[in-house]
Amino acid sequence: MELVLSIAIVVLAATGLATGLMLMGKPPQTSCGGLDCIGGGQCAACPRRGEAHHD
Repeated sequence: MELVLSIAIVVLAATGLATGLMLMGKPPQTSCGGLDCIGGGQCAACPRRGEAHHD
């Protein structure tokens, strides 16, 4: 019984996440936009990462 309940919870969570992504109409974003920091770019949302590239 616990297995069925845990599978149901995981399925509900995945369905909720998928529904949210479909309703937003845009790809998911990282918390900091870390891809902006790759290759010497600055990260406007995360000042620490931006400072690390200036050293």
